[in-house]
Amino acid sequence: MVSFEMNDRKKIGLGLTGFGIFFTFLGVIFLFDKGLLAMGNILFFSGVSLTIGLKSTMQFFMKRQNFKGTISFGLGFFFVVIGWPIFGMILEAYGFIVLFSGFWPTLAVFLQRIPILGWLFQQPFVRSFFDRYRSRRVPV
Repeated sequence: MVSFEMNDRKKIGLGLTGFGIFFTFLGVIFLFDKGLLAMGNILFFSGVSLTIGLKSTMQFFMKRQNFKGTISFGLGFFFVVIGWPIFGMILEAYGFIVLFSGFWPTLAVFLQRIPILGWLFQQPFVRSFFDRYRSRRVPV
């Protein structure tokens, strides 16, 4: 059973995940700076591992249906580290989309409850986009 209580480990994990996304964003803004991108990847992965736990992280990345995303995300990280940040980020973006595509409907429901963004995400053209992926939801 998944625990939804917020302990210190999960708070630190969410902070590291946020910093990972921030450093990755900065790396892209600064013309694919490989140092910032590598730091963002390390912080993101360690944050996810702390947030959901090491065992759950390994189970998630090693699921049979997630192999394609895991391999492309890992190869993308490798290419960023060796100095090919644009090609690496393309592979990572593909891997991220494949790995986390089952979470988009959950994210959409969360975003619809935010006061200003909720109105935008309840518009018919945006709602039809998320409804297309609702049937692909991966059971947790």
